[in-house]
Amino acid sequence: MTAPLERRLSTRDAVLLGLGAMVGAGIFAAPGPAAAAAGSWLPLAVVLAGFVAWCNATSSARLAAAMPQAGGTYVYAGRMLSPTWGHLAGWAFVVGKTASCAAMALTVGAYAWPGHERPVALVALVLIAGLGSGGVQRGVRLTRWLLAVALVALAVVVAAGVWAGARGGPAGGLSAGASGGAVDGMTGGRIDLQGVLQAAGLMFFAFAGYARLATLGEEVRDPRRTIPRAIGISLGLALALYLVVVVTAITGVGAPALARAPDPLAAVVAAAHWDAALPVVRVGATAASLGALLGLLLGVSRTGFAMARDGHLPRVLVAVRGGVPYRAELAAAALVAVVVAVADVRNAIGFSSFTVLGYYTLAQCSAWRLGSARGAPPRGVIVAGAAGCVVMAATLPRTAVLGGALVLALGVLAGRITGRPRAGIVPESGGPSAAS
Repeated sequence: MTAPLERRLSTRDAVLLGLGAMVGAGIFAAPGPAAAAAGSWLPLAVVLAGFVAWCNATSSARLAAAMPQAGGTYVYAGRMLSPTWGHLAGWAFVVGKTASCAAMALTVGAYAWPGHERPVALVALVLIAGLGSGGVQRGVRLTRWLLAVALVALAVVVAAGVWAGARGGPAGGLSAGASGGAVDGMTGGRIDLQGVLQAAGLMFFAFAGYARLATLGEEVRDPRRTIPRAIGISLGLALALYLVVVVTAITGVGAPALARAPDPLAAVVAAAHWDAALPVVRVGATAASLGALLGLLLGVSRTGFAMARDGHLPRVLVAVRGGVPYRAELAAAALVAVVVAVADVRNAIGFSSFTVLGYYTLAQCSAWRLGSARGAPPRGVIVAGAAGCVVMAATLPRTAVLGGALVLALGVLAGRITGRPRAGIVPESGGPSAAS
């Protein structure tokens, strides 16, 4: 019999893990490609992404409270829809978050040693994989310190953006970028809606840290109370922080500069001519991205562990030592290393956003079947969340859409082959059968 995971996380611990994942992922990586799509309308894109994230967080919290198991939507869709859909959700999460891990590792490289992103990313990955093997509690302790360093760096960025804006702001901030696109997010003085929606889809990548909490459902104390509270608190704090940072960044340096820079928040400090503060930002960005990478690896490995336990991934991954699924963690790190070797950070963000939006669409479908007796969210929240996921996914860059669709199609095929009911994802009584 497979050993259970240990419940060690309090509400504060869970908030730290979720916020640490979101801050690293969103603030230091996503504003660049998002600014290229929405330009000066980037704050609106952040709000739209935050709203869809809130809808998804609400449904995820209700589902996680009703089914507090490792695996997140892999478990929810497998029980509420069918094992095949559960497999697809797990597939989408694992491949999407593997790309997210690669994006975070490459962000470490972009800020820590510009021009040497890949080798630095691989070193960071090895370091974090080793730390993560010490268990989720060690991960919480490390995330606490990394998040504190990141918040200091963000405070410097905000101050620099305000200073630069007060001195007249960016020159040519509403001009087209180097790629020739409408980097200001406007056409004839009006909103470029497709650009804003694409940016929202890219910024959604930044909010997905709360998913770590659902995938850690077997390691949270009192999950029915802890998970909803932790998700709500961490998401609200992240949204407020994102808005402050992107507004001051656009005021200080302008959308085109953000779009062009591989390290966009360092560009804000450079625009203020605060050269002495640049190392603070680079260290903070590195710390935040390392914290996000740690949280992401924990989530991917727990979903992989759950899928292997149910027979949808090789059984060799079902190995727990000291309360830690160590083989699943090592396998996740190896996959991330492959992506780091072949992709850049912007492609990784686009691909991750597409597959993760598909994952949350399945989460909303699962929440629809939950039933009011088990705490299902309001129907309007479910519809808004699912519609937002589909629209944002459809407006992402073409390469992300095509690549993500191909990978999800392969997931459907694999689910058809291995989609018979297994322990842990057998549809619940009263729910749809596997045949449905």
